[in-house]
Amino acid sequence: MRKPFIAGNWKMNLSLNDAVTFVKELNNNLPDPKKTQVAIAASALFLESMIQNKGEEPLIIAAENCYFEDEGAFTGEISPKALSEMGVTHVIIGHSERRKYFNETDDIINKKIHAVLRNHMIPILCCDETMGRRESDSKISWVVSQVTAGLKGVSSDDAKNIIVAYEPSWAIGTGQTASTDEAEEGCYLIRQTMADLYSDDIANEIRVLYGGSVTDENAEDILSRKDIDGVLAGGSSLNVESFINLANLSTK
Repeated sequence: MRKPFIAGNWKMNLSLNDAVTFVKELNNNLPDPKKTQVAIAASALFLESMIQNKGEEPLIIAAENCYFEDEGAFTGEISPKALSEMGVTHVIIGHSERRKYFNETDDIINKKIHAVLRNHMIPILCCDETMGRRESDSKISWVVSQVTAGLKGVSSDDAKNIIVAYEPSWAIGTGQTASTDEAEEGCYLIRQTMADLYSDDIANEIRVLYGGSVTDENAEDILSRKDIDGVLAGGSSLNVESFINLANLSTK
């Protein structure tokens, strides 16, 4: 059985003091990590302090982005090697805002996925609902193109540990949430794409999240669907009470 994964993505919000206070307020309020994993992705400026101040709390500290080279003359970029050495274990790659505002292509995202993997971290690959047709042995399958492109060259051993987040771009930060059926369909198609790329076993093993105006009020319905293994929440993860409620929904 796949373990639920509840993640908050703070984007470019909060201050360093806010981030440290938030992490401390989570103490003793998160679910048993054997039953549910909980993560917060924050600005690279905050990550080291968050790691130092979370103590023994079973909170995963994730980065919101990184570059595809470990080091070099890339002013202002974030080294995946440095993130890994800092103790970061997960990195969001390919968020719709990175694709839209920073012109990240599928090729760039694929390079970043490989960079995260070679530095022994887990990518959280975000994808929209772009679909493509794939023909194989006279069979036509619909596959999520951004998953296919993002995981190009990724081995089966690495693929089974990757987390994929379905985030329809029209629902990001708009207050509009996909219906439970729409969210389930998107996550199902991602799982089918993984089966097409790798195997049914890997498709059944990976975790697929839904992201798009998720709150602690609508997440329970979303999490009830069999192909949805968790959520990637934006605005609702900025309030500590809401995030604690969200983190504990999967245990109900």
